[in-house]
This record gives sequence, structure tokens and C-alpha cells, in this order.
Amino acid sequence: MQQAHMQPQNEPQAETKKKCLTDLTLPKLTDYIKSIGQPAFRAKQIFKWIHQKQATDFSAMTDQPKALLAQFAQNCTLAVPTIRRRQQSKDGTVKYLLQLADGNCIETVLMRYHYGNTVCVSTQVGCAMGCRFCASTQAGRVRDLTSGEIAAEIYTAQKDTGERVSHIVLMGIGEPLHNFDNVMDFLDIISCPEGINIGMRNISLSTCGLVPGIDKLAERKLQLTLSVSLHAPDNVTRSSMMPVNDAFPLEKLIPACRRYQKTTGRRISFEYSMVNGVNDSPQMAKKLADLIRGMGAHVNLIPINPVDGSPYSATDEANVRRFQKMLEDLGVNATIRRRLGTDISAACGQLRREDAKQAEQATRQTTSERTNAQ
Repeated sequence: MQQAHMQPQNEPQAETKKKCLTDLTLPKLTDYIKSIGQPAFRAKQIFKWIHQKQATDFSAMTDQPKALLAQFAQNCTLAVPTIRRRQQSKDGTVKYLLQLADGNCIETVLMRYHYGNTVCVSTQVGCAMGCRFCASTQAGRVRDLTSGEIAAEIYTAQKDTGERVSHIVLMGIGEPLHNFDNVMDFLDIISCPEGINIGMRNISLSTCGLVPGIDKLAERKLQLTLSVSLHAPDNVTRSSMMPVNDAFPLEKLIPACRRYQKTTGRRISFEYSMVNGVNDSPQMAKKLADLIRGMGAHVNLIPINPVDGSPYSATDEANVRRFQKMLEDLGVNATIRRRLGTDISAACGQLRREDAKQAEQATRQTTSERTNAQ
């Protein structure tokens, strides 16, 4: 489903300056409803319309007074992205390029497993972290997503497929802990019984290792799974792959992970992207096992997807299995991530980047045609 391309904005346009009710947790929505002179009980009704029934227009809220709906139409809005591009893999994975109200685009992926459907959501437009194997960071960060925009990714995937989403991973474009407050509101909204009520134990949040954010998250004692993108067991290798390691080296990151486990009682998962000739040797496996010894942590080995402009290539399957066996022999619980969507633009940020290139080429062609016509 191709949508007309809009010029993306770094700042919200006039339309988006209206109060977006999708962004509000139930307590915040209750406060707002009371502030406009309405009884508090309406907040729960409206919250259900937005997050459970997933209304995309105020006129659908048929049990609300017409005067209130008119007031909403004038002063408020809902987060309703449009599907700009859609790709479906042979394995059932669906990748969306969603266009937001301000013209910016993000990616969302629905993955089908035997236990249910998982949606991988983006939390920012672009990313500032600069990981060198990731397509989503190549153009930098444009802006944060609001809590409602993140939730709307899930609602869009549910409506498009007609299937319920049971699990969420915050592993799309952006660093969730770099958009901390909006992500926390999103988690509140998505786990609310008056919404789609996805339990925290069905949610995974991935971070590249922002230590202050890990400590703030620990204080909340949420029962989600924290996945830390480790990717290398020594500072030299990790810094070459992930510039964030210069600010938060392993000497700071690993103790923060241990504090998180102690505070929350939740086991951490370490993501480890297997890069040919960089971090896939037996020596690296030994260093990794030594680094996380005693944590009882889980290591998720990820054969990387190829990304244009990246110097890295994936380790072959046999070497990934050898690496896994070495870790297990050293007492580390390690699994290999099942590769989904390999026949589509599977790498995070790749579809958005391809679309931006096409739009730029189309703009250049139009400019050239106009110049020639003059």
C-alpha cells in the first residue's frame, strides 16, 4: 500500500500540536478529562476506545457525548500511522514502513512464532548510537517517538493482519533508553488491563548499554526481559563496533547489568551479533564466558543481516554453531536466533533507508525535468 510521500519534519507540524490522546496513560488521560470538565469515568471508556477497540477516529466513540467528540476533533488527535510500504516474507514475517503524521517514517516488524505473534517496534526516528553494523543509525537520530506512536505500531500490525499480538520486542529503530520517559509511558499503556493488556513478561527491551538508563529501569522493577547488545567481550573490539562503548565501557556496563539482576530478580539476555573475522573466534568465546561468569545470563547469538555501507559480513552457520558449543562447554546458556524475513529488507533500518533513497532520487529527477523544461 503506497502512500503519498510527505517531507519529513524534525519538529511536529501544527496538526500534531493538538493533544494526542493515544500518548496518555490512563492516569494522565483521567487528569485531562477532568481538566476539561468531564467526569473521571469517561477516561476509562475513552482509553478502551483508543487502546482496546483501537479506534482511529473520534466519531467511532459512540457512547460519548457528541459535544465532547466535537471538542476532541477540534483540540485533540490520535496516533494513526499509514502503511507506506509492506513486505511479506515466505516465512510469514511482515515488515512495515509506517509514515507518521509529520511525514517521518519508521519500521515495524510482525514475526510469527508457534507461541503467538511478536511485534518488533521502533522507539525513535533514526538513532544516535552509531553502531557500525546497523542501517538505522546511518542517517542519525531525527526525533523520539511518543508513547502513542509506539503503541500505534502494534495496533497497525494487528489491524493489517487481523491477528492478535501477544509479545513485544523493543528492538527496532532507535535506542529505547535514550527515549526513556516515552518508552515507560508506552509500557504502562500497553500493559494496562483497559488496553490490549500485554504482560511485562511478554515484553523484551533491548539497549546498546546506556548505563544510567539501565539503573533507572532497574528502579522500576518491571518484569520485562532486558536484552543488552554486547557484541564483543573486550573494549577494543566493542568500541570499534559500537561507539557507545567509549562512554560506557565494559567496566561500567557489566556491573550495571549485575545491579539490574540483583534489583529486579530478572535474568539478563546478552545479544551477540556474529561478525566474520571480528568477534567470532574461539578466543572471543572464552573472553565472553569469562566476562559474564556467575550471572546465569543467556546469550543470544545473531547472524547479522547484510547492510549496504557496512564493512561487516556474517559468520557462516557452521561457525555460529561452533561458537555456541564452546560457550555451552564453558557453562554459558547460548542459543542461536532464528532468522526471519531473510528474503525481504530484514536488517533494522534498511527499508526506511531504501525508501529515503528512492524519494531522494525521485526529487532529483523531478528537479532535473523542471530545469530542462525551462
